[in-house]
Amino acid sequence: MKASLVRMKQMYTAPLHKRSKQVSAPLSEELRNQYGRRSVRVRKGDTVKVMRGEYKGVEGKVQRVHVKDCRLEIEGLQREKVKGDKVPVLIHASKVMVIALNMEDKLRESMLRRRGGKQS
Repeated sequence: MKASLVRMKQMYTAPLHKRSKQVSAPLSEELRNQYGRRSVRVRKGDTVKVMRGEYKGVEGKVQRVHVKDCRLEIEGLQREKVKGDKVPVLIHASKVMVIALNMEDKLRESMLRRRGGKQS
């Protein structure tokens, strides 16, 4: 089997605790300078901006993170079904950029500062 196929299989059959690390997105320029990191794992409450696809340019808070398929539910992104029901649109984590972090968790803040971030 080709090496690329082996990597893809490993990625999609990985256990959830390892898939959790794959739900990451790049940081905005200001956050990148502030924390000295290029990307971060996306969490509920983070504010993101969609960078690709039909909803490009839309900003909103993350309502839910689907770890199994690396997708995010973003506040305000809904699609109407034929019956008239509204369902949330799931956006892949790699297609968004984090523009504001949810810093309610003090452990997350300390981890970001510890990993090369500038002390302020």
